[in-house]
Amino acid sequence: MLRRKPAVAGYFYPSNPKELIYEIEEYIPAQERINCYGAICPHAGYVYSGHVAGLVYSKMIPKEIFILLGPNHTGYGADISLMREGEWEIPLGSLKINEELASKILSYSSAKEDFQAHVYEHSLEVQLPFIYKLNPKAQIVPITLKMLSLEECFNLSQGIARAVKELGLESRVVIISSTDMSHYLPDDLARKVDALAIEKIKAFDPQGLYNTVMEHKISMCGIIPTTVMLQTTKLLGAKEVQIIKYTTSAEVSRDYNRVVGYLGAVVI
Repeated sequence: MLRRKPAVAGYFYPSNPKELIYEIEEYIPAQERINCYGAICPHAGYVYSGHVAGLVYSKMIPKEIFILLGPNHTGYGADISLMREGEWEIPLGSLKINEELASKILSYSSAKEDFQAHVYEHSLEVQLPFIYKLNPKAQIVPITLKMLSLEECFNLSQGIARAVKELGLESRVVIISSTDMSHYLPDDLARKVDALAIEKIKAFDPQGLYNTVMEHKISMCGIIPTTVMLQTTKLLGAKEVQIIKYTTSAEVSRDYNRVVGYLGAVVI
């Protein structure tokens, strides 16, 4: 069985299981949970964005399967790289890949089966401790994405939605888009340009989001995963997006000259 080892444990989040579970519990407040089709979560180090991710995951009714969509920061692998089998290890345990759903998505889309793209990529890994806390028996379908056209995004969404529907998994799946927002801008400018993207996200407008980010050259690393997630959840019957929280790294670092923006949202 393929085993994907942690790449950023001890760097983006604690490698000690006790420290990690303590930190996650600090980030997940007790609140009423709702049924979610999808979500947007940041993927920076937990000290910067863990509280945003925690608010998102604390809002979700736990599901059995998480389709994980994240940007490909490393450049390895195909444009759409899907790991079809095996399991991902984290300090708390491991999460198995749902091979049936992964195989269906491969057959209904232009995704390629690929392991190398996932070996060093952090954008999906940092979601896993939160998912494990939510449901230790959860299964995943990990997909990393390079730059795609809007048409390619929508074709992938069509394939994912078709696979989920054919297997009758609509009520058992949640789709996570892993993304940070603007990178390395002054805080006031980051908030201004990120607001343009967030307006389209709140309006549940994947095409508008894609076009806005491209037009304004917003350095949102997960624009492709977010576009795909929004369109896929629309196809699965979702009706609206709720913004949970937006902040920047300046909240922690106090450096307002060069920040990264973080957004948390759920699709219901």
